[in-house]
Amino acid sequence: MSLIMVDVEADGPIPGDYSMISLGAVRVDDTLECTFYGQLRPISEQFVLEALAISGYSREETQQFDSPTKVMTSFQTWLQENSPSRPMLISDNNGFDAMFIQWYFWHFLGENPFGHSSLNLGCLYKGLVRDCFQNFKHLRRTTHSHHPVDDARGNAEALLTMKHEMGLKIRLE
Repeated sequence: MSLIMVDVEADGPIPGDYSMISLGAVRVDDTLECTFYGQLRPISEQFVLEALAISGYSREETQQFDSPTKVMTSFQTWLQENSPSRPMLISDNNGFDAMFIQWYFWHFLGENPFGHSSLNLGCLYKGLVRDCFQNFKHLRRTTHSHHPVDDARGNAEALLTMKHEMGLKIRLE
């Protein structure tokens, strides 16, 4: 299984009613050099101004982004070319990120290369340190900037620290 760390920026809390604005992914290996980035045009007239502001783009700018079908097709191709085996989605908040990724894949392409499973980085850390009140975010090296590739890379760095320095048993391909 190939671990793919993802991060999503959106203009609201749920897909369909609101839109995924950008998507970043990093193949988790010791280099973290294999990345994907896409910017998606809104699919709904609705948006939450505060949520959109986190992305750093105006509504007018997002309306010039690529079609969701084009971005999700490109992401699917990237996964096929960069996952030596079945890709497994992992994220900081997979309740949010995986929800958007899965919805967009099914809605625009009729399939989801990740299947129906995902991993939550925060839960992995809590289990590793045996404390549900702990947080992994101090293990990131890349600044959390709300650019989805930066954020995915920082989360992948934290995962690698858990593996190499804290004894998390996880296989990387």
